[in-house]
Amino acid sequence: MSVAIVAGATRGAGRGIARGLGEAGFTVICTGRSVRGQPSSYDMPETIDETAAMIPGAIAMRVDHTNEREVEQLFARVTAEHGGVDVVVDSVAGEDPAFGKWSGMVDTDLSRADVALRQALLSHLYTAKHAGLAMRARKRGLLVEVVEHDQLLGAGSNLLSAVVKSSLKLLATILAEDLRKHRVACVSLTPGFLRSENMLRHFGVTAETWRDAGKRDPHFLHSESPLFIGRGVAALAKDPNAMAKTGLILSSWQLAREYGFTDEDGSRPDWGAHWRDDVIDAMHMRTGIERHIAWLEALTQNARDQLTTSRART
Repeated sequence: MSVAIVAGATRGAGRGIARGLGEAGFTVICTGRSVRGQPSSYDMPETIDETAAMIPGAIAMRVDHTNEREVEQLFARVTAEHGGVDVVVDSVAGEDPAFGKWSGMVDTDLSRADVALRQALLSHLYTAKHAGLAMRARKRGLLVEVVEHDQLLGAGSNLLSAVVKSSLKLLATILAEDLRKHRVACVSLTPGFLRSENMLRHFGVTAETWRDAGKRDPHFLHSESPLFIGRGVAALAKDPNAMAKTGLILSSWQLAREYGFTDEDGSRPDWGAHWRDDVIDAMHMRTGIERHIAWLEALTQNARDQLTTSRART
């Protein structure tokens, strides 16, 4: 049986991905710091034990992903007990309160920046490094970084969170080139408007009554459950041509269009289409996206110029 490690499986996208992989027949190892008797430092009640209990055969392992020694021990244990790991998904600290509040970029409160960088970025570096080492040795595997938004920029509520969330996308792309020859695929993957436990609490609704929140925010009616991105990861993990996507920034709605899976209620939410048709102009984002396109095109031209110069010399 294939083995998957989901780091940050406590809640949100991590819990949904653990469920999706379990549903697809993987042995799922749920890691994180929140266990029974030791609740989250975020003052949230969910634990990895609860997540594992939702998935037949799943295993909860307490790991502090900001501690490289613990991460190294995790992969050594999984290799010894299960023969290796096939899929590693990192969803650690996606909603870390150390990011602070929404603000202008230069107005960002950086008083807890060292904490946020350790929990939300350094933890991913440790996990990605040891995941890559474990999968490189077996010449196969899939590493997924859970991110926000399907463009390189444009995510994060302030300077600190924007830098971290953009860096995680680059992490997957950088590792993709290093691990390509070892047949290890590395991607970053974003959900749409996610009905995480935290978001449900924010709106004062439950997983059953979530549509009531549409009275406050009509965009929430186009949201998706955490299981939706989980089914996306499972579909990608089972795709024999997954290497064709290595290095890319993917989305739950893009994978659903390609692989045909649905959400828990049988619907197929498409946040990308809703964003294009109803959000961009309503939130006056068009000019910023046009500048983003121009920036990407300039970088592309720089790369083309390098190839042209190289060919000319040969």
